[in-house]
Amino acid sequence: MKLINIGFGNLVSAERIISIVSPESAPIKRMVQEVREKGLLIDASFGRSTKSVLIMDSGNVVLSALTPELLAERCADKNEEDGTVNEGQR
Repeated sequence: MKLINIGFGNLVSAERIISIVSPESAPIKRMVQEVREKGLLIDASFGRSTKSVLIMDSGNVVLSALTPELLAERCADKNEEDGTVNEGQR
């Protein structure tokens, strides 16, 4: 299992991430609110402004104070360590 640091010592499984998106659009804000009401929201931003929303394959949604670009880099770095190839490297 590959773990990605999403800020403040919090880790998520890289294999379980479906997407990493910006929280500014109205559809993402609605999705976060719906997931919060269902009790599936994990707020890992520690009170800071949310800069990215991680959508997990379990139905959970994770909020992070790190940018989507930084989290994507961390995912890519993990793949390079394992010897796997990203789409952009083919």
